[in-house]
Order: sequence, then structure tokens, then C-alpha cells
Amino acid sequence: MAISARQEALVVNSWNEMKDDAPTFALKFFLRLFEIIPSAAKRFSFLRDSNVPLEKNPKLKAHAMGVFVMTCEAATQLRKTGKVDVGANTSVKHLASVHFKAGIADVHFEVLKFALLETIKEAVPYMWSEELKEAWSESYDRLVLAIKNEM
Repeated sequence: MAISARQEALVVNSWNEMKDDAPTFALKFFLRLFEIIPSAAKRFSFLRDSNVPLEKNPKLKAHAMGVFVMTCEAATQLRKTGKVDVGANTSVKHLASVHFKAGIADVHFEVLKFALLETIKEAVPYMWSEELKEAWSESYDRLVLAIKNEM
């Protein structure tokens, strides 16, 4: 099932407003996750043995940006094809495998969704509405569902 044209437009338009500062917002998004579930950082192999502060860790910045972009792109993919494709460089199966091995559970996906929505609300407060929240939620939920279906 595809998302509506309106939902896709809301996600894409808000993304366009955020994209110049997307790396900053993406990092805030994951730092929020770690504020809520500090132990979540240990689930990232590239953070386990790192002495680099989270806010300066280049691998965390890259990962956070990737998740942010994938969530936005999911809206467009769902609208065009009715399914999520995470891109040529990785597959949903690979993402599922990595998340499964890391012990990622529903609670982690839910807290990450909360962190994502709070970050978007902070990034584009002048655009924030229940409708925008629902559009991003749908895009994120469908991306997570695709991953969980392969886990």
C-alpha cells in the first residue's frame, strides 16, 4: 500500500527545509535516542570500543544521516511503488540481519521513532502539525516494517 501524495509531499517538503542542516539534525536524532536509552550505544559495533565522544563520532554521524535519508526516501518509494527499497548499496535483508544480530527490539524502534519526530519538530517548528507527524510516522513505520519482516 502506498502512502498518499499529500503525505509524500509533507515529508519531502519538510526534508527540503532541513536538508542544509541535515547532518546536525541527524546527529541530534541519535543523541536523543542515547539520552532515552543510554545502553543503546553499546548495540552499535562502531561505538563499543570508541573513545570518541558521541557528538564527534564520524561513524555515528554517517549512520544517523543514512537513517534520516532512508526514512525520507521511504515516503517517495512508497508513493511510487508501494514498497520500501533501501538503495543500491545495501538491502533490507542486510539491514534486518545487522539489526537482528545487534539485538534491536521493538522498543528501540519505537524510541528511535520518538527521537526522529522530536528532531523534526525542532528542525521545522513552523511546519510542524499532526499531519506532518503522521506523514513522517508512516514513512518510518513502513521502513521499520520492511526491516522487521526480514528479521
